[in-house]
Amino acid sequence: MSDINQLTKRILDFINDRDWNQFHNPKDLALSLVLESAEVMEHFQWKNNEEMKEYIKSNKGEVAEELADVLYWVLLMSHDLDIDIKKAFEDKMTKNEVKYPIDKAKGKHDKYNKL
Repeated sequence: MSDINQLTKRILDFINDRDWNQFHNPKDLALSLVLESAEVMEHFQWKNNEEMKEYIKSNKGEVAEELADVLYWVLLMSHDLDIDIKKAFEDKMTKNEVKYPIDKAKGKHDKYNKL
């Protein structure tokens, strides 16, 4: 069993043990994903680069928890929507490699259609 499958199984066991699946639908899962992503962003709001570096040193655990929450919702949504998230990731990275070839994109932050 892959790491992704093991993580997903742990999420499903957690949900099933609490009978929470009845509350899940794609809209609410997507909302939860966005809300957790916003909680990641909140850690960095109003901080300059130096402040962020210092903040991360003393708050890495809290940031890690928020990233874990984002992963939780990504894995649950991909399971519920029958999306092979590992394959989707690999396919997307292949597309990105074509859209952002090293010789054109290296060291630049331009969108692919501006390279």
